[in-house]
Amino acid sequence: MIAAGSATPPLLAGGRRLREMPADERPRERLARRGPAGLSTAELVALVWGSGARGISALRLAEEALARHDGLAGLARAGELELRGLPGVGTAKAAQLAAAFELGRRAAEAWPPGRWTVRAPRDVADRLMVEMGSLEREELRVVLLNTKNVVLQVVTVYQGNVSASLVRVGELFRDAVRTNAAGVILVHNHPSGDPTPSPDDLHLTAEALAAGRLLDIDLLDHVVIGHAAFVSLRDRGVSFDRPGAHGMRAAAG
Repeated sequence: MIAAGSATPPLLAGGRRLREMPADERPRERLARRGPAGLSTAELVALVWGSGARGISALRLAEEALARHDGLAGLARAGELELRGLPGVGTAKAAQLAAAFELGRRAAEAWPPGRWTVRAPRDVADRLMVEMGSLEREELRVVLLNTKNVVLQVVTVYQGNVSASLVRVGELFRDAVRTNAAGVILVHNHPSGDPTPSPDDLHLTAEALAAGRLLDIDLLDHVVIGHAAFVSLRDRGVSFDRPGAHGMRAAAG
């Protein structure tokens, strides 16, 4: 163990110090030469942190953090208290990592730039799965669309247990009425990681379909998101179409 205040650089895995590594093995040099895709996940986390802790390098610290949380997906789902509980990870490093993951989620949500047109359930899932698939509790969001299936807005209407007995169906259409949206898509996540629709999911969908018909606002789909996976109730055979509706399949043509 290196004594406090020592100027000796910390050891890396394998016993080598950072300055003793060949230049082409150092994360920053590898990043400059090969780009971020050429680095391992641990090296990228180490670069976010920039420095290690007493007696341990940033790279070794990153490797241990990833191992304790079963990889990058687990680390991304970890809360601030969990991160701060890792050996060598204090408030500053926990905040740095949380900020990096949030930037990644926002970048994924904002890509591609410009108009976001929904032609199939995957268009919704690809945009929201990175963020919603890592949430620790359920969220229910409503995607608002115009008559050409261009997304007007995505609103979060519920956090907690997304159950047909707890969610007020009127809340699902409040913003759609306000923005004069032609259609909506329900999206919610299963923190367990398994996107298989539950009986409650099917019940909520049926109630929302009935409410949408009364309001003349089309419910186009209900997408359930898990960990790197999703299920579309439309693709599962639930009928969302009604005479004169402009559903996703019509827009795709």
